[in-house]
Amino acid sequence: MANTFSQIYLHYVFAVKGRMNLITENDRVPLEKYICGIVSALNQKVMAIYCMPDHTHLFVSLKPDVRISDLVRDVKSNSSTWMNANKRITGKFAWQEGYGVFSYAKSQKDVVIKYILNQPEHHQKKPFRKEYIDLLDKFGIEYDEKYLFEWFE
Repeated sequence: MANTFSQIYLHYVFAVKGRMNLITENDRVPLEKYICGIVSALNQKVMAIYCMPDHTHLFVSLKPDVRISDLVRDVKSNSSTWMNANKRITGKFAWQEGYGVFSYAKSQKDVVIKYILNQPEHHQKKPFRKEYIDLLDKFGIEYDEKYLFEWFE
């Protein structure tokens, strides 16, 4: 897009179907690389990613030619297809429906990157459910508990 300038930083959060711990440490880095490839193929830039066993944090610099929902749809669809085609787990891998997406200013970029890359340490103190609800509350997002991810904690 000629003469189109933007600065859009988005933090996506999405969970494994059934909140099962299906992303092993051996699968984490290859899955993260694959997701980065999906984002790059859409001409967007990954700022940070971390796949926990039951959910993923993805921080991207998004250009306005890609819709927020299209990016996460493509990431979830293509990465689950990749996980299954490469038999990364026994059974079928899938992501839960839905996701959270939160916008940040450039001045917050380094803090968000550090937060995402420190997920294992973070989750020693706070479970995913609390983390996700805290994000929704921080951003003033109204929600009905029955429409949040499945929780098995």
